[in-house]
Amino acid sequence: MIRLIYNLLWPIGLLFFLPGYLVKMYRRGNYRYKFGQRLGIYDVELRARLGMQRSTWLHAVSVGEVMIALKLATAIKALEPEAQFVLTTTTTTGFAFASKNVASWVEVLYTPLDFWPIMQRAFAAIQPAKIILVEAEVWPNLAAAAHARRIPLVLVNARLSPRSEKRFQRFRFFVAPTFRLLDLVCVQEAAEADRWTAIGVLRDRIRVVGSIKYDPEEIHVDKTVSEKVLTQCKIDTLRPIILGGSTHAGEEEILGKIFRELRTEFGNIFLIIAPRHVERAREIYRAYRELGLGVALRSQSSNVNSPIDCLVLDSTGELRDWYPVATVVFVGKSLTARGGQNPAEAIVAGKPVVFGLHMENFAAFARSLVERAGAFQISSADELKRAIVDLLRDAGLRQRLAENAREVLNSHRGATARTAALIDLVGSSLINPKG
Repeated sequence: MIRLIYNLLWPIGLLFFLPGYLVKMYRRGNYRYKFGQRLGIYDVELRARLGMQRSTWLHAVSVGEVMIALKLATAIKALEPEAQFVLTTTTTTGFAFASKNVASWVEVLYTPLDFWPIMQRAFAAIQPAKIILVEAEVWPNLAAAAHARRIPLVLVNARLSPRSEKRFQRFRFFVAPTFRLLDLVCVQEAAEADRWTAIGVLRDRIRVVGSIKYDPEEIHVDKTVSEKVLTQCKIDTLRPIILGGSTHAGEEEILGKIFRELRTEFGNIFLIIAPRHVERAREIYRAYRELGLGVALRSQSSNVNSPIDCLVLDSTGELRDWYPVATVVFVGKSLTARGGQNPAEAIVAGKPVVFGLHMENFAAFARSLVERAGAFQISSADELKRAIVDLLRDAGLRQRLAENAREVLNSHRGATARTAALIDLVGSSLINPKG
């Protein structure tokens, strides 16, 4: 009955949210490419390829989740050499990154919308043997279709903040039946197991494995990418560099003003901004020009002829490769926005990190970093400036912060392999099969 109501209301909800959805797609670009896949429409050649062998279906939203999916696919492939994969992603940036980085045994598609007839067409084409959802993407029709076909349904790197739990609790009557269809939920920390149980997941299907996102064994950086671009811009990588990673609106302005003030003490300081949404790069470029900064876009680095103070990254999927050149890293979406971004890649690169109070999506990890002196947490622009100054002045402090953070990160070592091993067992008597 609940799913019937959901499907009856779905077209109304689509009409309500469609304008904003289309605007967002337009801003991110290339929205028309393979648009039919979102409606469960696949060309003959693709359907033929998909029909050759039942695949493991991985679903990820955008670039961050795609990275997790690709790490996990590689680990599963090591256990099941004959395995083939379909990776669906929601955003155009996620699709572009996946298409650029997948192996030949992964087929990249756009995620079908979770409407009953669309999902039926998608299942008929993909014919999955297992379905793996990354972090929080549990949709009613997808889950019901998997259950009806006795296809194991797994949620990996499951993330549920206390705030999200409260929101789900208010609608538990509607959401619990869907969450009960999950055969395996791999959570990052023990405290999260209680939250997932509270919203309907069966307790004996939850496993605590650590975070794939934080697994240092699965994070690899290539510093030649950033060094090449900075060389083109005639920037010495030994000079002090502040890097704002995955920043949101308001944070770039704060960093720009701090940078401008710090040039009196640190004359050769340099600023790198990597906005969370690449389509905002030109907006940031214009704002920095108004601040009087010499700024360039990463895409135009080969044409830089005059000295610059700042580089704005208008590229996708290479932020991890920029952390090695940083002296201090600010983690975005934590000061003027809520949720936070992942500090793990900066920590793997051996860099000290600073973030704001709003790290809700990484709350336990952020708390552990602060408690074990592995990061600075600030609450204002003034505190951010003081933290950056302290770190720029004191190389020993930078090293201690980075070493302590690496110890926290090591508690997640092996999470990818543990998750892959559990997925390999799904459907057997060791993990509750569909009943």
